[in-house]
Amino acid sequence: MPPRMKSGGRLVVIGGDAAGMSAASRARRLRPDVEIVVLERGDIVSYGACSLPYYISGVVESRDDLIVHAPEFFRRERHIDVRTGTEAVQLKPRDRTVVCRTAFGEESITYDTLVLATGAKAIRPPLPGVELPGIFTLRSIPDGDAIRDRLAALGAATPQGETGAETVPGAIRAAVVGGGYIGLEMAEALVARGVRVTIIELLPSVLSTYDKDMSDLVLRELLDRNVIVRTDTRVEGFEGGSDGHVGCVLAGGQRLSTDIVLMSVGVRPRVELASAAGIDLGRSGAIAVDPRQITSEPGVLAAGDCAESPHIVTGRSTWIPLGTTANKHGRIAGENAVGADIRFAGVAGTNVTKIFGLEVAQTGLSTAAAEREGFAPDSVRITGTTRSHAYPGSGRITVKLVFEQQTGRLLGGQMVGVEGVAKRIDILATALAAQMDVHALAALDLSYAPPFAPVWDPILIAANQAVKKLAR
Repeated sequence: MPPRMKSGGRLVVIGGDAAGMSAASRARRLRPDVEIVVLERGDIVSYGACSLPYYISGVVESRDDLIVHAPEFFRRERHIDVRTGTEAVQLKPRDRTVVCRTAFGEESITYDTLVLATGAKAIRPPLPGVELPGIFTLRSIPDGDAIRDRLAALGAATPQGETGAETVPGAIRAAVVGGGYIGLEMAEALVARGVRVTIIELLPSVLSTYDKDMSDLVLRELLDRNVIVRTDTRVEGFEGGSDGHVGCVLAGGQRLSTDIVLMSVGVRPRVELASAAGIDLGRSGAIAVDPRQITSEPGVLAAGDCAESPHIVTGRSTWIPLGTTANKHGRIAGENAVGADIRFAGVAGTNVTKIFGLEVAQTGLSTAAAEREGFAPDSVRITGTTRSHAYPGSGRITVKLVFEQQTGRLLGGQMVGVEGVAKRIDILATALAAQMDVHALAALDLSYAPPFAPVWDPILIAANQAVKKLAR
């Protein structure tokens, strides 16, 4: 059962990003009579981490534009005691105490209920030379500031796109290690700054959570934008250059000259506090929670990138760190921490991004993921148009549906196109939540108007192809 919060009790939240501030804000809305304390080791809370590549490219002009609310806003407007520069270093669940470290030393804070929103951290493999200056990860605003500062020192084009008089476009070289979402978004951001980019990916394709026939469409776009892509290539280490910064990447038996490196090989949940306190972890390595975000320890909840979620397709616990999930987790954890009893419905892993001229999206399971989860999947892939053929500006969109061979139940979908992808992936995410099969998907009454879609939307075309395949 969710904890019962007495009047005048104290809720402590560890972590001031999306999940933590959502939990604190929701708890405050429901319970004006409780004390709420947020412990944040940095000096920034409530910011849009997903916009960091666009801050580096200059689409987002100022770091202030990334920040939703400053700590003072929460203190003044919501009466939440936000303590920045305060790092939680130990949990004592038996005593309901958090030990914190500040610039002034250590202190202990007691709680009635606790929400862990410790997030995730970028993986930095222990490779030779990985600590050289000029090698970056991207998880926070200070990370983004550091990358912008290095680009400025190298003489890159300004974020507004104006190239300095001494700068030759393409003369600055960047290596992006990892071909996932952040790596590809950063490749675009760096190209926008006039930088020559090489992506180095260990696996056979970029965007490895997609089926290869879909990720190959993205690969073609990268190559068309003069991005060098090296797949099936392992990074062995780094060497310094003449200025003391990184100057070379050792990869695939070759030495690749570079001026800046972005490490984008994934993230892992921050669970050290929870694990040391004896709180159970799940099969993914993130904190195990029930649908109410409650952990194995009474009075302790977990939310955001540090916690698992139920997958709406498989029914099993999974770990998919996304900002949308973090905000929903936080809302539910905040309510339940002060006495409510609501449940999280689960995730499908729905995500969308822009990679140069393409919109790229995914929800549910790929074919390979479905097989790993024990399904017998089949799939169809079609390429259609985004608008009526008679309306100017129509472009191509490729839709792939993954479904069960015997029942036709929809298991997932992927899309790559020049426009209209975000709207359409949400249709598939809704269909997954409703546990629809491809027959029901093909019968949907989707909107039509020449500026927005053809009379047979690409989703309907794909669904009808799946129905025909099942009939055979």
